[in-house]
Amino acid sequence: MRVRSKAKQTREATQGPARATALAGSMAAPTAKKTSRNSVYVFAVALFLVVGGLFALGLWAVSEPVALIGGVAVGLVVASAIRIAPQWERVVILRLGRFSRIGGPGVYMVIPIVESVAARVDQRMITTPFSAEEALTADLVPLGIDAVLFWMVWDPKDACVEVEDYSSAVWWAAQTALRDAVGRINLAEVATRREQLDNEVKDILEEKTRTWGITVVSVEIRDIAVPSDLQDALSKEAQAERERNSRLLLAEVEKDISEMFVEAAAVYERNDKALQLRTMNLIYESVKEKGGLVIAPSAFGEAFNNIDSFLK
Repeated sequence: MRVRSKAKQTREATQGPARATALAGSMAAPTAKKTSRNSVYVFAVALFLVVGGLFALGLWAVSEPVALIGGVAVGLVVASAIRIAPQWERVVILRLGRFSRIGGPGVYMVIPIVESVAARVDQRMITTPFSAEEALTADLVPLGIDAVLFWMVWDPKDACVEVEDYSSAVWWAAQTALRDAVGRINLAEVATRREQLDNEVKDILEEKTRTWGITVVSVEIRDIAVPSDLQDALSKEAQAERERNSRLLLAEVEKDISEMFVEAAAVYERNDKALQLRTMNLIYESVKEKGGLVIAPSAFGEAFNNIDSFLK
C-alpha cells in the first residue's frame, strides 16, 4: 500500500481546486465566450445615479452639501436594496443570519443591514475536469486517469447551507469516487469496462452530493495512462491472444474441410459415376487454367472409358 507523507497530503489539500483550474486551462478544448454579468452592474450604477441625482436635486435649493451627501446615501441604499439576477442565477438571501428566501431571476429586493446575500448560485451545467494520479487497481497497478464531470445545482439553499464550498467539494468527491471505482477492478478490465466505470463513479457521486442540492449528470473518462514498463507486456499479451485466436480459427477451418472430404469420399465410394464426374471436372479445370495439352495419369483416362454408356 502506498503511504504519503503528511506534507504531501497538506500540499494536495491546498492545491486541489487550483489543480482543477490549471487542468481545465491546459486542455486543448474549444472555448466559447462566457456570459457576462455587466447588465447587473450597469443596472446598479444607473439606479444609484438616477435615485441619488433626483434626491440631491430636490434638496439642492436647501443646502448643497446636504444634497450631495443625502443623494449619495440614498443612491447607495436603493442600489443595494433593488437588484437583478440573470436568468441562470439564483441568490441565497439571509435575514439576520438565518435563511430567508431564494431571489431571482430578474428583480429582487434586499432589506439593507437586516438582509444579506450569502451566495450567488449558477444553475447551468458545469463542467469540471479531474484526475486520479497513480490510482491503484485491484491487482495493484498504478494508473493515471483523466475524466470530466458534468453536474449542476438544483437546490441553491442546500448548496449554500450544507457545504462550505460546493465546487471544491464536488471536485474532491469526484476524485475519491474515481479512485474507489478503479480499485475494484483489474488492469485488464479498465479499458473494456470504461462505460461501466463511468456509471459506477456517477452513482457514487450522486449518493454523496444528493444532500448538497447537486445532481451529477454524467462522468466521462478521457484518458487512461498505463505505466510504460507495462505497455510492452500488455502489447505482447494482446499479440499472443490474437495469434491464439487465429490458430484456433485455422484449426476449425481445417476440421470442417476434412469432414467435407470424408463425406465426399463416402459419396465417391457408393457411386463410381460420381468419382468419374469429379475426375472429368479436374481435367477440365486443369485445361482451362493452363491451356493446350495436359499430361495426366492413366487413371484419369479411365474416366472417359465407356463414356457413351455413362451418358445414357
